[in-house]
Amino acid sequence: MFKQISSIQNPLIKELFQLKEKSRTRKKLGRFLIEGQREISLAIKGDYKLDTILFDSDIIPFNQLQSLFDTNTIDCVEITKEVYQKLAYRSTTEGVIAVAKSKIIALENISFNTATPLILVAEAPEKPGNIGAILRTADAANIDAVFIANPKTDMYNPNIIRSSVGCVFTNQIATGTTLEIIDFLKSKDVNIYCAALSDNSEHYHNQNYKQSSAIVVGTEATGLSNQWLENSKKNIIIPMQGEIDSMNVSVAAGILIFEAKRQRNFK
Repeated sequence: MFKQISSIQNPLIKELFQLKEKSRTRKKLGRFLIEGQREISLAIKGDYKLDTILFDSDIIPFNQLQSLFDTNTIDCVEITKEVYQKLAYRSTTEGVIAVAKSKIIALENISFNTATPLILVAEAPEKPGNIGAILRTADAANIDAVFIANPKTDMYNPNIIRSSVGCVFTNQIATGTTLEIIDFLKSKDVNIYCAALSDNSEHYHNQNYKQSSAIVVGTEATGLSNQWLENSKKNIIIPMQGEIDSMNVSVAAGILIFEAKRQRNFK
C-alpha cells in the first residue's frame, strides 16, 4: 500500500518544497528532488538511493509506477494535483517525483578506468542550464569525468537535473576550487588544454588529445582565470569566421570534446 497526501500544508510537502527551492536545505538534509521517469531511472542506474516516490495517480496510476520502479523497497506517496504542482519544476511532466540521497561530489572519489582519461573542466559556470548542457555533451561523448571549478550552485539544483535530462547521474562528476582541480590533474599527469582568447592560443584541432587530457572552458563573459592559463600545456582557440569572438560555453565544450574523441577514434 501507499500513503496519501492531499494538502500543501503537510509538513513533508513543506520540507520537500524547501528541497526544491533552497540549495542550503539540500546540503543540510543531504537530499534532493528528481522529477521525471527517465531522470529517476538514470539516478537508480547511477546508484543513487531513493527514499520516497511521490506520484499523481491522475497522470501515472500506481500499477504503472510499479512497472517502472521497485515500489517494494521505496516508500510511495500518492499526492493530489495541487500538491504535485507545488513540487514539480516543469509545466509538462510525467506525474512522478523522487526524493534521493545526495552523493559526495568530490575529487577524492574520482577514479579512472583508463590510463589516458579525457576530462572536461568548466570554471565557474553561472547558469544551471549551461551546466546541464555540458553534462549532456559529456554523456554523449562518454568521457571519463566532468569537473566544475568554483561552482556557483550545487549539482542537485532542479534546473541542472532538468536541463541535463538526468545526465548529472550518468557522468562521473567532482567539484572543487580551481587550485584543487589543477593540483589533482597534475598529480595524475593530465595535460591541461585551456580554451582562451590569448595571444599564444593555437587552433584546437592542431593539438594531440590522445594522451591524458583535460579540456578547460570558462564563461563566455569572463573566460578563464589566470591560474588555468598559467598551468596549461597549451591554450587553444576555436577559429571564428563571423563578427563575434566567443560562443556559448556548452557549444564550445562540445566542439572541443568531440575533436578529442575523433582523435581517439571514438573509443
